Amino acid sequence: MANLVYKRVSTDQQSTDRQNLVLTEAGIEDPVVFEEDPGTSSRLHPLQRPKFSELLTYARPGDTVHISEMFRLVRGTQHVLDVLDVLHASRLALRIHDGAFSAMDLTARHPRTGELLSTVKFMVQTLAAAGELQRDLQRELTYDGLRAAEAKGNKGGRRPAVTAATAAAVRAGYLGGRSIAGLARDHHVSRGAIRTAVADLMPEHTDASQDTPAPEAAVTLDMPGKVADFLRAAELDPAERDALDHGVPVRRGQGYTLRVTAVPAVHSQLLDRCQPLDGTAAIPAQRKARREYANRVSTLSGDTP
Repeated sequence: MANLVYKRVSTDQQSTDRQNLVLTEAGIEDPVVFEEDPGTSSRLHPLQRPKFSELLTYARPGDTVHISEMFRLVRGTQHVLDVLDVLHASRLALRIHDGAFSAMDLTARHPRTGELLSTVKFMVQTLAAAGELQRDLQRELTYDGLRAAEAKGNKGGRRPAVTAATAAAVRAGYLGGRSIAGLARDHHVSRGAIRTAVADLMPEHTDASQDTPAPEAAVTLDMPGKVADFLRAAELDPAERDALDHGVPVRRGQGYTLRVTAVPAVHSQLLDRCQPLDGTAAIPAQRKARREYANRVSTLSGDTP
């Protein structure tokens, strides 16, 4: 019987050092390791993650899946229950070596009905709900902090590579005939950062027609939480990412919606990005959430999804 080890970190600035320590101390014999690419978000459903899918394909009945702690694999109650159903159907054991779930046999089932033991299900739901509450509170506090900073005139997001202290020198150099590449070398930043700092001085900006049409007005739509979770893990362009990052979460029972304000074109782009949620690999709840968002986006143009 094989020992299958699963590892994951949420951002590419994190490492698996702590997981390695926990798993090494566990003394797992002949581990077969499946490690997600750095930055694989916990919001992406475990059954849609490349390496966990590879693990399930590799596994054989009787094998054991090892993780350092539960939230390396799942996020939220439904993720837990979905994964446990798949492990049960594949006759795989699950061993968690640290954290709140480490003392529990999550694969324990009733000998006659084959369903999860009621005590196991209760503990899973309780601990997962506590984890969700902690993350939701952290998100709300972050949002409140950003709003407070904006009220003081501070803008959130990544700090510019060309700081306010050097921006004047960069702009003066550009007006004096220095090249973008030369300024980038002098200030040890990318050419893109220099272009951003002098954008209003560049010919294509100063020569632009003053009769350009007014931009589209932003529209606020409620995006189902399952759609938002999928998109946060997707590759987005800056306008799409900005709209998602500034969305306001609104609790809906056990789930949530994200109130997103963006121009209609960005809403349409986000809808296109979540097209995989309409495929056969998606779970029913994700397909339903994507259709709900499609219906809302369609009202912007009068089209049907």
